[in-house]
Amino acid sequence: MVYISHRWRKPRFILVLLVLELAFTIPALALFAIAEDDTYRTKLWQDGFSNGFNSSPAQPLYDYANHRPVHYPLVWSNTVTSFNVVISILSTFLLLVKAVLFIMHIWVPLLSAIVHAALVILWAFSVYTQSASDMTDPKHPQRGAPWYITKSCSVAFNKNNIHYCRQAKAAFAVSIILLLLFITNTTWAAYSTYPSKEQRRRKQMAKDEDQLRQASVGGMVQASDGSWELREFPPPPTQANKKGVKSESWEASELKV
Repeated sequence: MVYISHRWRKPRFILVLLVLELAFTIPALALFAIAEDDTYRTKLWQDGFSNGFNSSPAQPLYDYANHRPVHYPLVWSNTVTSFNVVISILSTFLLLVKAVLFIMHIWVPLLSAIVHAALVILWAFSVYTQSASDMTDPKHPQRGAPWYITKSCSVAFNKNNIHYCRQAKAAFAVSIILLLLFITNTTWAAYSTYPSKEQRRRKQMAKDEDQLRQASVGGMVQASDGSWELREFPPPPTQANKKGVKSESWEASELKV
């Protein structure tokens, strides 16, 4: 029989993870909210093209005007920015829920493993999209992560984009940290579902006690070491025994008188 533990191993470690998650979830929400509505995505895209690092933001328009297949780089897509905002809001909401459930002793390891595994998938996709390549322009191929991640922000063609470069670099760094935190949460939750030796011992003791209570007269009882023992219990008092006891007590009272 599979026994899944509902108790955390070292609950204080979960508190540390919650505090760290709060310390990076709020900045992630703020950074991605600032980037929403194309605050600096196209500017960094254009800056990279000016330096010869990637394709041009006008390339999709040229392809559309010339009736050619339009290839929009994933790393420069507005969908990526909106996706990061959504998962940041979701992570913040789940953080509040987790904190409340943990205080109420309802946040069990199995539930935590499932939720954090889903968050790992979401943030892993976020990191992948932020570091995706741009090979739409053969003359300016971008193999790997965009320039604002792999290079110093001081190489920006337009110096006004340096602070945007730093914001995008910070958002990518926070995403990686959150991904590592959620991986740690998932691993620790999965580890906590496996009961410790003390928990298995207490479970076996409780099982033995239940078997003793449910055992019939002269029944076989399984001990903690797996062996079976024949235990006899005194028979329940019958009606005749009760009358005999009553008569003996009555005779004793008469003798006293």
